[in-house]
This record gives sequence, structure tokens and C-alpha cells, in this order.
Amino acid sequence: MQELRVVGVRVELPGNQPILLLKETQGERYLPIWIGAVEAAAIAFEQQGVRPARPMTHDLLREVITALGAELEAVNITEMRDGIYIAELVLGEERVVSARPSDAVALAVRTGAPIFGADDLLDEVGIEIPDEQEDEVEKFREFLDQISPEDFGAGSGSGGGSGGPA
Repeated sequence: MQELRVVGVRVELPGNQPILLLKETQGERYLPIWIGAVEAAAIAFEQQGVRPARPMTHDLLREVITALGAELEAVNITEMRDGIYIAELVLGEERVVSARPSDAVALAVRTGAPIFGADDLLDEVGIEIPDEQEDEVEKFREFLDQISPEDFGAGSGSGGGSGGPA
């Protein structure tokens, strides 16, 4: 397993499909995951420090985990099966819950839990960006600094395939 960090989320045009971009902390590979608008907004809200008047679903789940005396120890993105990314919430004491990567990452950014990607998955779908394209990644980061959660709109996102919402 390789530790990953959230580079950010953006909307892929022309289809207005949000994409979550993760990067190895000790490597050069990126892991792009297409996600739903709701999950994209949840991740963007947390990254920008936006606090809605009432808790979002991921805030509620964080509070439920805490109330049950558990702690999110890690998020593992383990594999891709039939074009769908598979993730796990590691709650300790050998408690693991299957989750969509988008929901798992939205929860991880709220709790500070580390995110890991399986070596086999990164070998299969990880993307290395050549040096000449690094400026594109910098443009992506600048874009993320300027985007607001409202840019994601309100939509439903279920599923989790590489071509559909995660």
C-alpha cells in the first residue's frame, strides 16, 4: 500500500463530471477517480473550510463513528473490479467496512485519516505525469484554489466506476 494525498477535485468538461485526483506521497503516480457531484462538493467543502448550517452526510458519519467509540484509522483504495473502484474504511480492531472511494475520501479529509492505494491498483491505473506536463498539474492546483463548492451544483452521484461516479 502506498500513502496517497488529495490533490483536489475538479469538473471535467464537457460532461461536467467531477474527478478526484490523488497522488502518491512517496512517488510520482496519480490516481484519478471520477466521482459524483455530491461527493465532490463534500470534499471541496471540507478542503475549503466551508461549514454548512447542518451536518452533511459525511459529517454525520464521522460523528456516528466517534459516538460508537471507534476511530477511522485509514482509508484503503484496494482494487478496481469491473471498472469500479473498491475502498475500505479501516476502523480498527479488525473492523473494515466496504465503501465507495469518494465517500471514503470525503470522510478521511474530515478525520485526518491517511489514505492508501494498493500497489497492484496503482501499477494498473496509476498515471505518471512527465516533467513537461507538470505545469498542467500546477494549473490544476491553481484551478482548485479558485473553484467553490457551488461550482459542483447539486446532483446525485452513486456508483464508482472509472467511467462513472464513485
